[in-house]
Amino acid sequence: MGTYRDTNEEDLVAEVKGRRLFELDIERLGKLTGMVAVLHGPSLDDGVCMEMVYAYAVGVPVVVMTSDFQTYSLTADGPRFDFPDPLVQAAATSLIRVARLAGEPPVDTPKTRFKIFADRNDSQVGRALDATAESLFDLLAQRPATASLRDGAGLFAFVEQSPYLAGQGDVVALVQGAGYTVRTPARFVDSDPVAAARHDLAKALASDVLVADVSGPETPPGAALLIGAAVARRTRIAAYQPRPGFTHADGREPNWRNLMIQYAVSAHLTDSAALDDWLRS
Repeated sequence: MGTYRDTNEEDLVAEVKGRRLFELDIERLGKLTGMVAVLHGPSLDDGVCMEMVYAYAVGVPVVVMTSDFQTYSLTADGPRFDFPDPLVQAAATSLIRVARLAGEPPVDTPKTRFKIFADRNDSQVGRALDATAESLFDLLAQRPATASLRDGAGLFAFVEQSPYLAGQGDVVALVQGAGYTVRTPARFVDSDPVAAARHDLAKALASDVLVADVSGPETPPGAALLIGAAVARRTRIAAYQPRPGFTHADGREPNWRNLMIQYAVSAHLTDSAALDDWLRS
């Protein structure tokens, strides 16, 4: 089965450290037979999202573990899904949710309420890990169904827009103007968001180009997930970010996103003219 992967960043020496970390991660992703992705809360780690759908796209079973007590929906009474973006469920082979603390463990000696709470958390995490391991061992690696959706000749582009910015219709028009048949997500408007997410993922995997707007406080989960699938399929990827920002860490070059996103994409573009040039190149 899959093993724990550690790039040993603290001791790694490389001319461009972030790029080398990305290369090591991709190398190890290519050797997996199973993956456990730990995701929690409304702000999902973009690196984990990218990695889990890379695994999905090459047929590796992915068990997603969460202790989040929240579920999500598009309307107050609409169908619920387990994560802010239903693409997570579309790519998960199995989902382990332990949303409530375990019962109070036996008390042999007097404990403070803080120690009791910590013990209950430990017990909850233990139950989740046991269930996750059992699920992973039960799964057989199966290449996901990604039947071609090429319903015509020409070039296809999947455009994933950022949920953090409104009014991005010009991106779709620009991609169409460059000669591509554009596919856009349906999961945020469909009455069955998870089923639509599976269709979105299949459409993205069958496209020639992915244009993903990565704007926001972090790479939006949907963009990170689709970038992982595109990397696995060697699809050309444009990360569009009209308002770029950078993060900094000791010993590492500046990153404009999570380093897994930064080095996965074919181009990082900050304006429509650069995107148009890239699409036509």
